[in-house]
Amino acid sequence: MKTEKWIRKGIILSVIIFAVASCGKSKYPGFKEAENGVNIKYHVKGNESEKPGLNAIVTLDMTYGLGDTVLFESSQLPEPLSFPVIEPTFTGDLYAALTLLNIGDSVTIAFPADSFFMAMAGMPESPEFVKPEATMYIDIKLKSFKSQEENLAEQRALMDKMKEQEQEVLQAYLVDKKITVQPLPSGLYFLEEKKGTGPLPKEGDVLQVHFSVSMIEGFPLFSTFDKDPMDIEFGQPFDTKGFDEALAYLRKGSKASLIVPSPIAFDSVGRSQMIPPYTTMLYEVELVNIRSKEEVDKEKEAAAKKAEIAAEKAKMVEKKLINDYLRNNNITVLPSASGLYYIETEKGTGKFAEAGKEVKVHYTLYNIEGKKLQSSLDAGQLFSVTVGAGQVIKGWDEGLVLMQEGGKARFIIPSSLAYGETARGEDIPPYSPLVFDIELIEVVQK
Repeated sequence: MKTEKWIRKGIILSVIIFAVASCGKSKYPGFKEAENGVNIKYHVKGNESEKPGLNAIVTLDMTYGLGDTVLFESSQLPEPLSFPVIEPTFTGDLYAALTLLNIGDSVTIAFPADSFFMAMAGMPESPEFVKPEATMYIDIKLKSFKSQEENLAEQRALMDKMKEQEQEVLQAYLVDKKITVQPLPSGLYFLEEKKGTGPLPKEGDVLQVHFSVSMIEGFPLFSTFDKDPMDIEFGQPFDTKGFDEALAYLRKGSKASLIVPSPIAFDSVGRSQMIPPYTTMLYEVELVNIRSKEEVDKEKEAAAKKAEIAAEKAKMVEKKLINDYLRNNNITVLPSASGLYYIETEKGTGKFAEAGKEVKVHYTLYNIEGKKLQSSLDAGQLFSVTVGAGQVIKGWDEGLVLMQEGGKARFIIPSSLAYGETARGEDIPPYSPLVFDIELIEVVQK
């Protein structure tokens, strides 16, 4: 909830005061206790009217804090503070107070600060700066509110307006592009630009597809045309209903443009924050190939076999690659029992990088042929890691404990202490030994 997020960040208000006759005596000087347990002070009384109920959406000015320490001021927000009234989280809280107010009321409420942080803000305990028995004060001015029914009605009206706007935008697009083809019964506009050959796909076939997608207003979202085509199993949901339907009309070599209105796209929901509700989507589609599931399984099996053979070959030549590297670079140090080669290039004079300590380092990674693959120096940012916590490859954890602040070293790491049989992109295939130049900048003291 928006307000609870702000409350977690927290900050206050100055206190102002008035009184309400129907309240009882309060333990807070100058306040009165209402029947629902709210300790309240009135500064300005608005006009007597209906009060916010449960689920009403309130809009208000609010400041809160501890004594003279302001923790939150809604006047600092870019938009008016607005949130729904929920069930009270403890006796006399903010939500209980809101149900007492008329529009225009300006009040201060008070309650124990630990209740605020632990019950309302959901923290496991009060922050250290909150003293025992501290009081939280909240200044509130209720500006307006809408009942749950009014809010729902507004939301429905907004959705209806968005649906109308979608139709207007779609019709304008069709006129602008001189599109006269009629939509299919589902609402899909299928515009074939190049006829393909061969049979239509059948359920279970794997379609090799290039496609791009954008919103009708012209915002591009995704495309495979600048990369490899994508495999899609026909008959299984893949994207929007309109896109999935269109695949049934394609043959090998077909190219088509699709106009997919929101009922067969993302409807009234949209997608995350990128695609608003009631948005028509546009696709460009090319069916590159159709393969049976059996063909694809055989391809995968062949690819796996090829990768297995390559991995076995890499495993066999790894020792030779390391020996060649040692000879070519005149390295004579012996490996550790695990196989790590640790070459100190500059001795440090500071603290040791003990297990459990956080360290900050600069590093450069090379493959065993000497190609630079990655460097924190290029990024201009130190790399932080806790030694011995398994946050990095084993070779790092073993090598770091040998270093001191200010020191530099080269680690030659066999694949058994790196990524083993797992590939890490094209530059690090299975059974790849790695070379790291490490500079230990700081051992962090906590």
